[in-house]
Amino acid sequence: MKITKYPESCLLIETKGKKILIDPGVLKYKEEYFDIWSKVDAICVTHKHSDHCNVELLEKLGENIKIYSSSEVKNTYPQLNVNIVKENDVITVGDVKIEVVHAEHGYLPPMKNGGKVIENIGYIVDDGETRVYATSDTICFQNEYKCDILCAPVSDNGVVMGPFEVALFAKEAGAKLIIPVHNDSPNYPVDFEYVKSVFEKNEVDYEILENGESIEIE
Repeated sequence: MKITKYPESCLLIETKGKKILIDPGVLKYKEEYFDIWSKVDAICVTHKHSDHCNVELLEKLGENIKIYSSSEVKNTYPQLNVNIVKENDVITVGDVKIEVVHAEHGYLPPMKNGGKVIENIGYIVDDGETRVYATSDTICFQNEYKCDILCAPVSDNGVVMGPFEVALFAKEAGAKLIIPVHNDSPNYPVDFEYVKSVFEKNEVDYEILENGESIEIE
């Protein structure tokens, strides 16, 4: 399995001959990404915010690429051909299984005029050997999800978890590795030295990827 990080929370997961793109957003998007993103087999969007859902890009993609997301995303962007999924659904892409899981998007007052997320979901990509859990923008919540790799935001801004919660979340899920995401917004800068210190104090392994950087999972 190969995991490539792109701006904000976008991940490209390549495994079993399939390519799955999660949360292609507008933040720091580059035209050079289109040639890569337009050749995927499936796109999974966690929620309606533009840093996770680049509508203009998704409109350009061919009909052979299936887009999966919530009914809220479908209703917000009716121009997109969204296949509606909800918590506990399972998406099948070749030999890869994608579990749709719960997520709880935090709230801040600037979201009161239509920005509040009502439906938020995460995805666990399972190729039979490795389970990769993309949490979406979520605060900490009780769950029984298990994974090998946890891809989670560490901005600690009231909308999402901070490094301490992510470390505990990862341990609870049995994750062997944490990949931080959601770190490109200038409004919510991430102090990675602090993140590293918290992760190391809590004895969890992590890999901080630059945009476009990949990691191979054996």
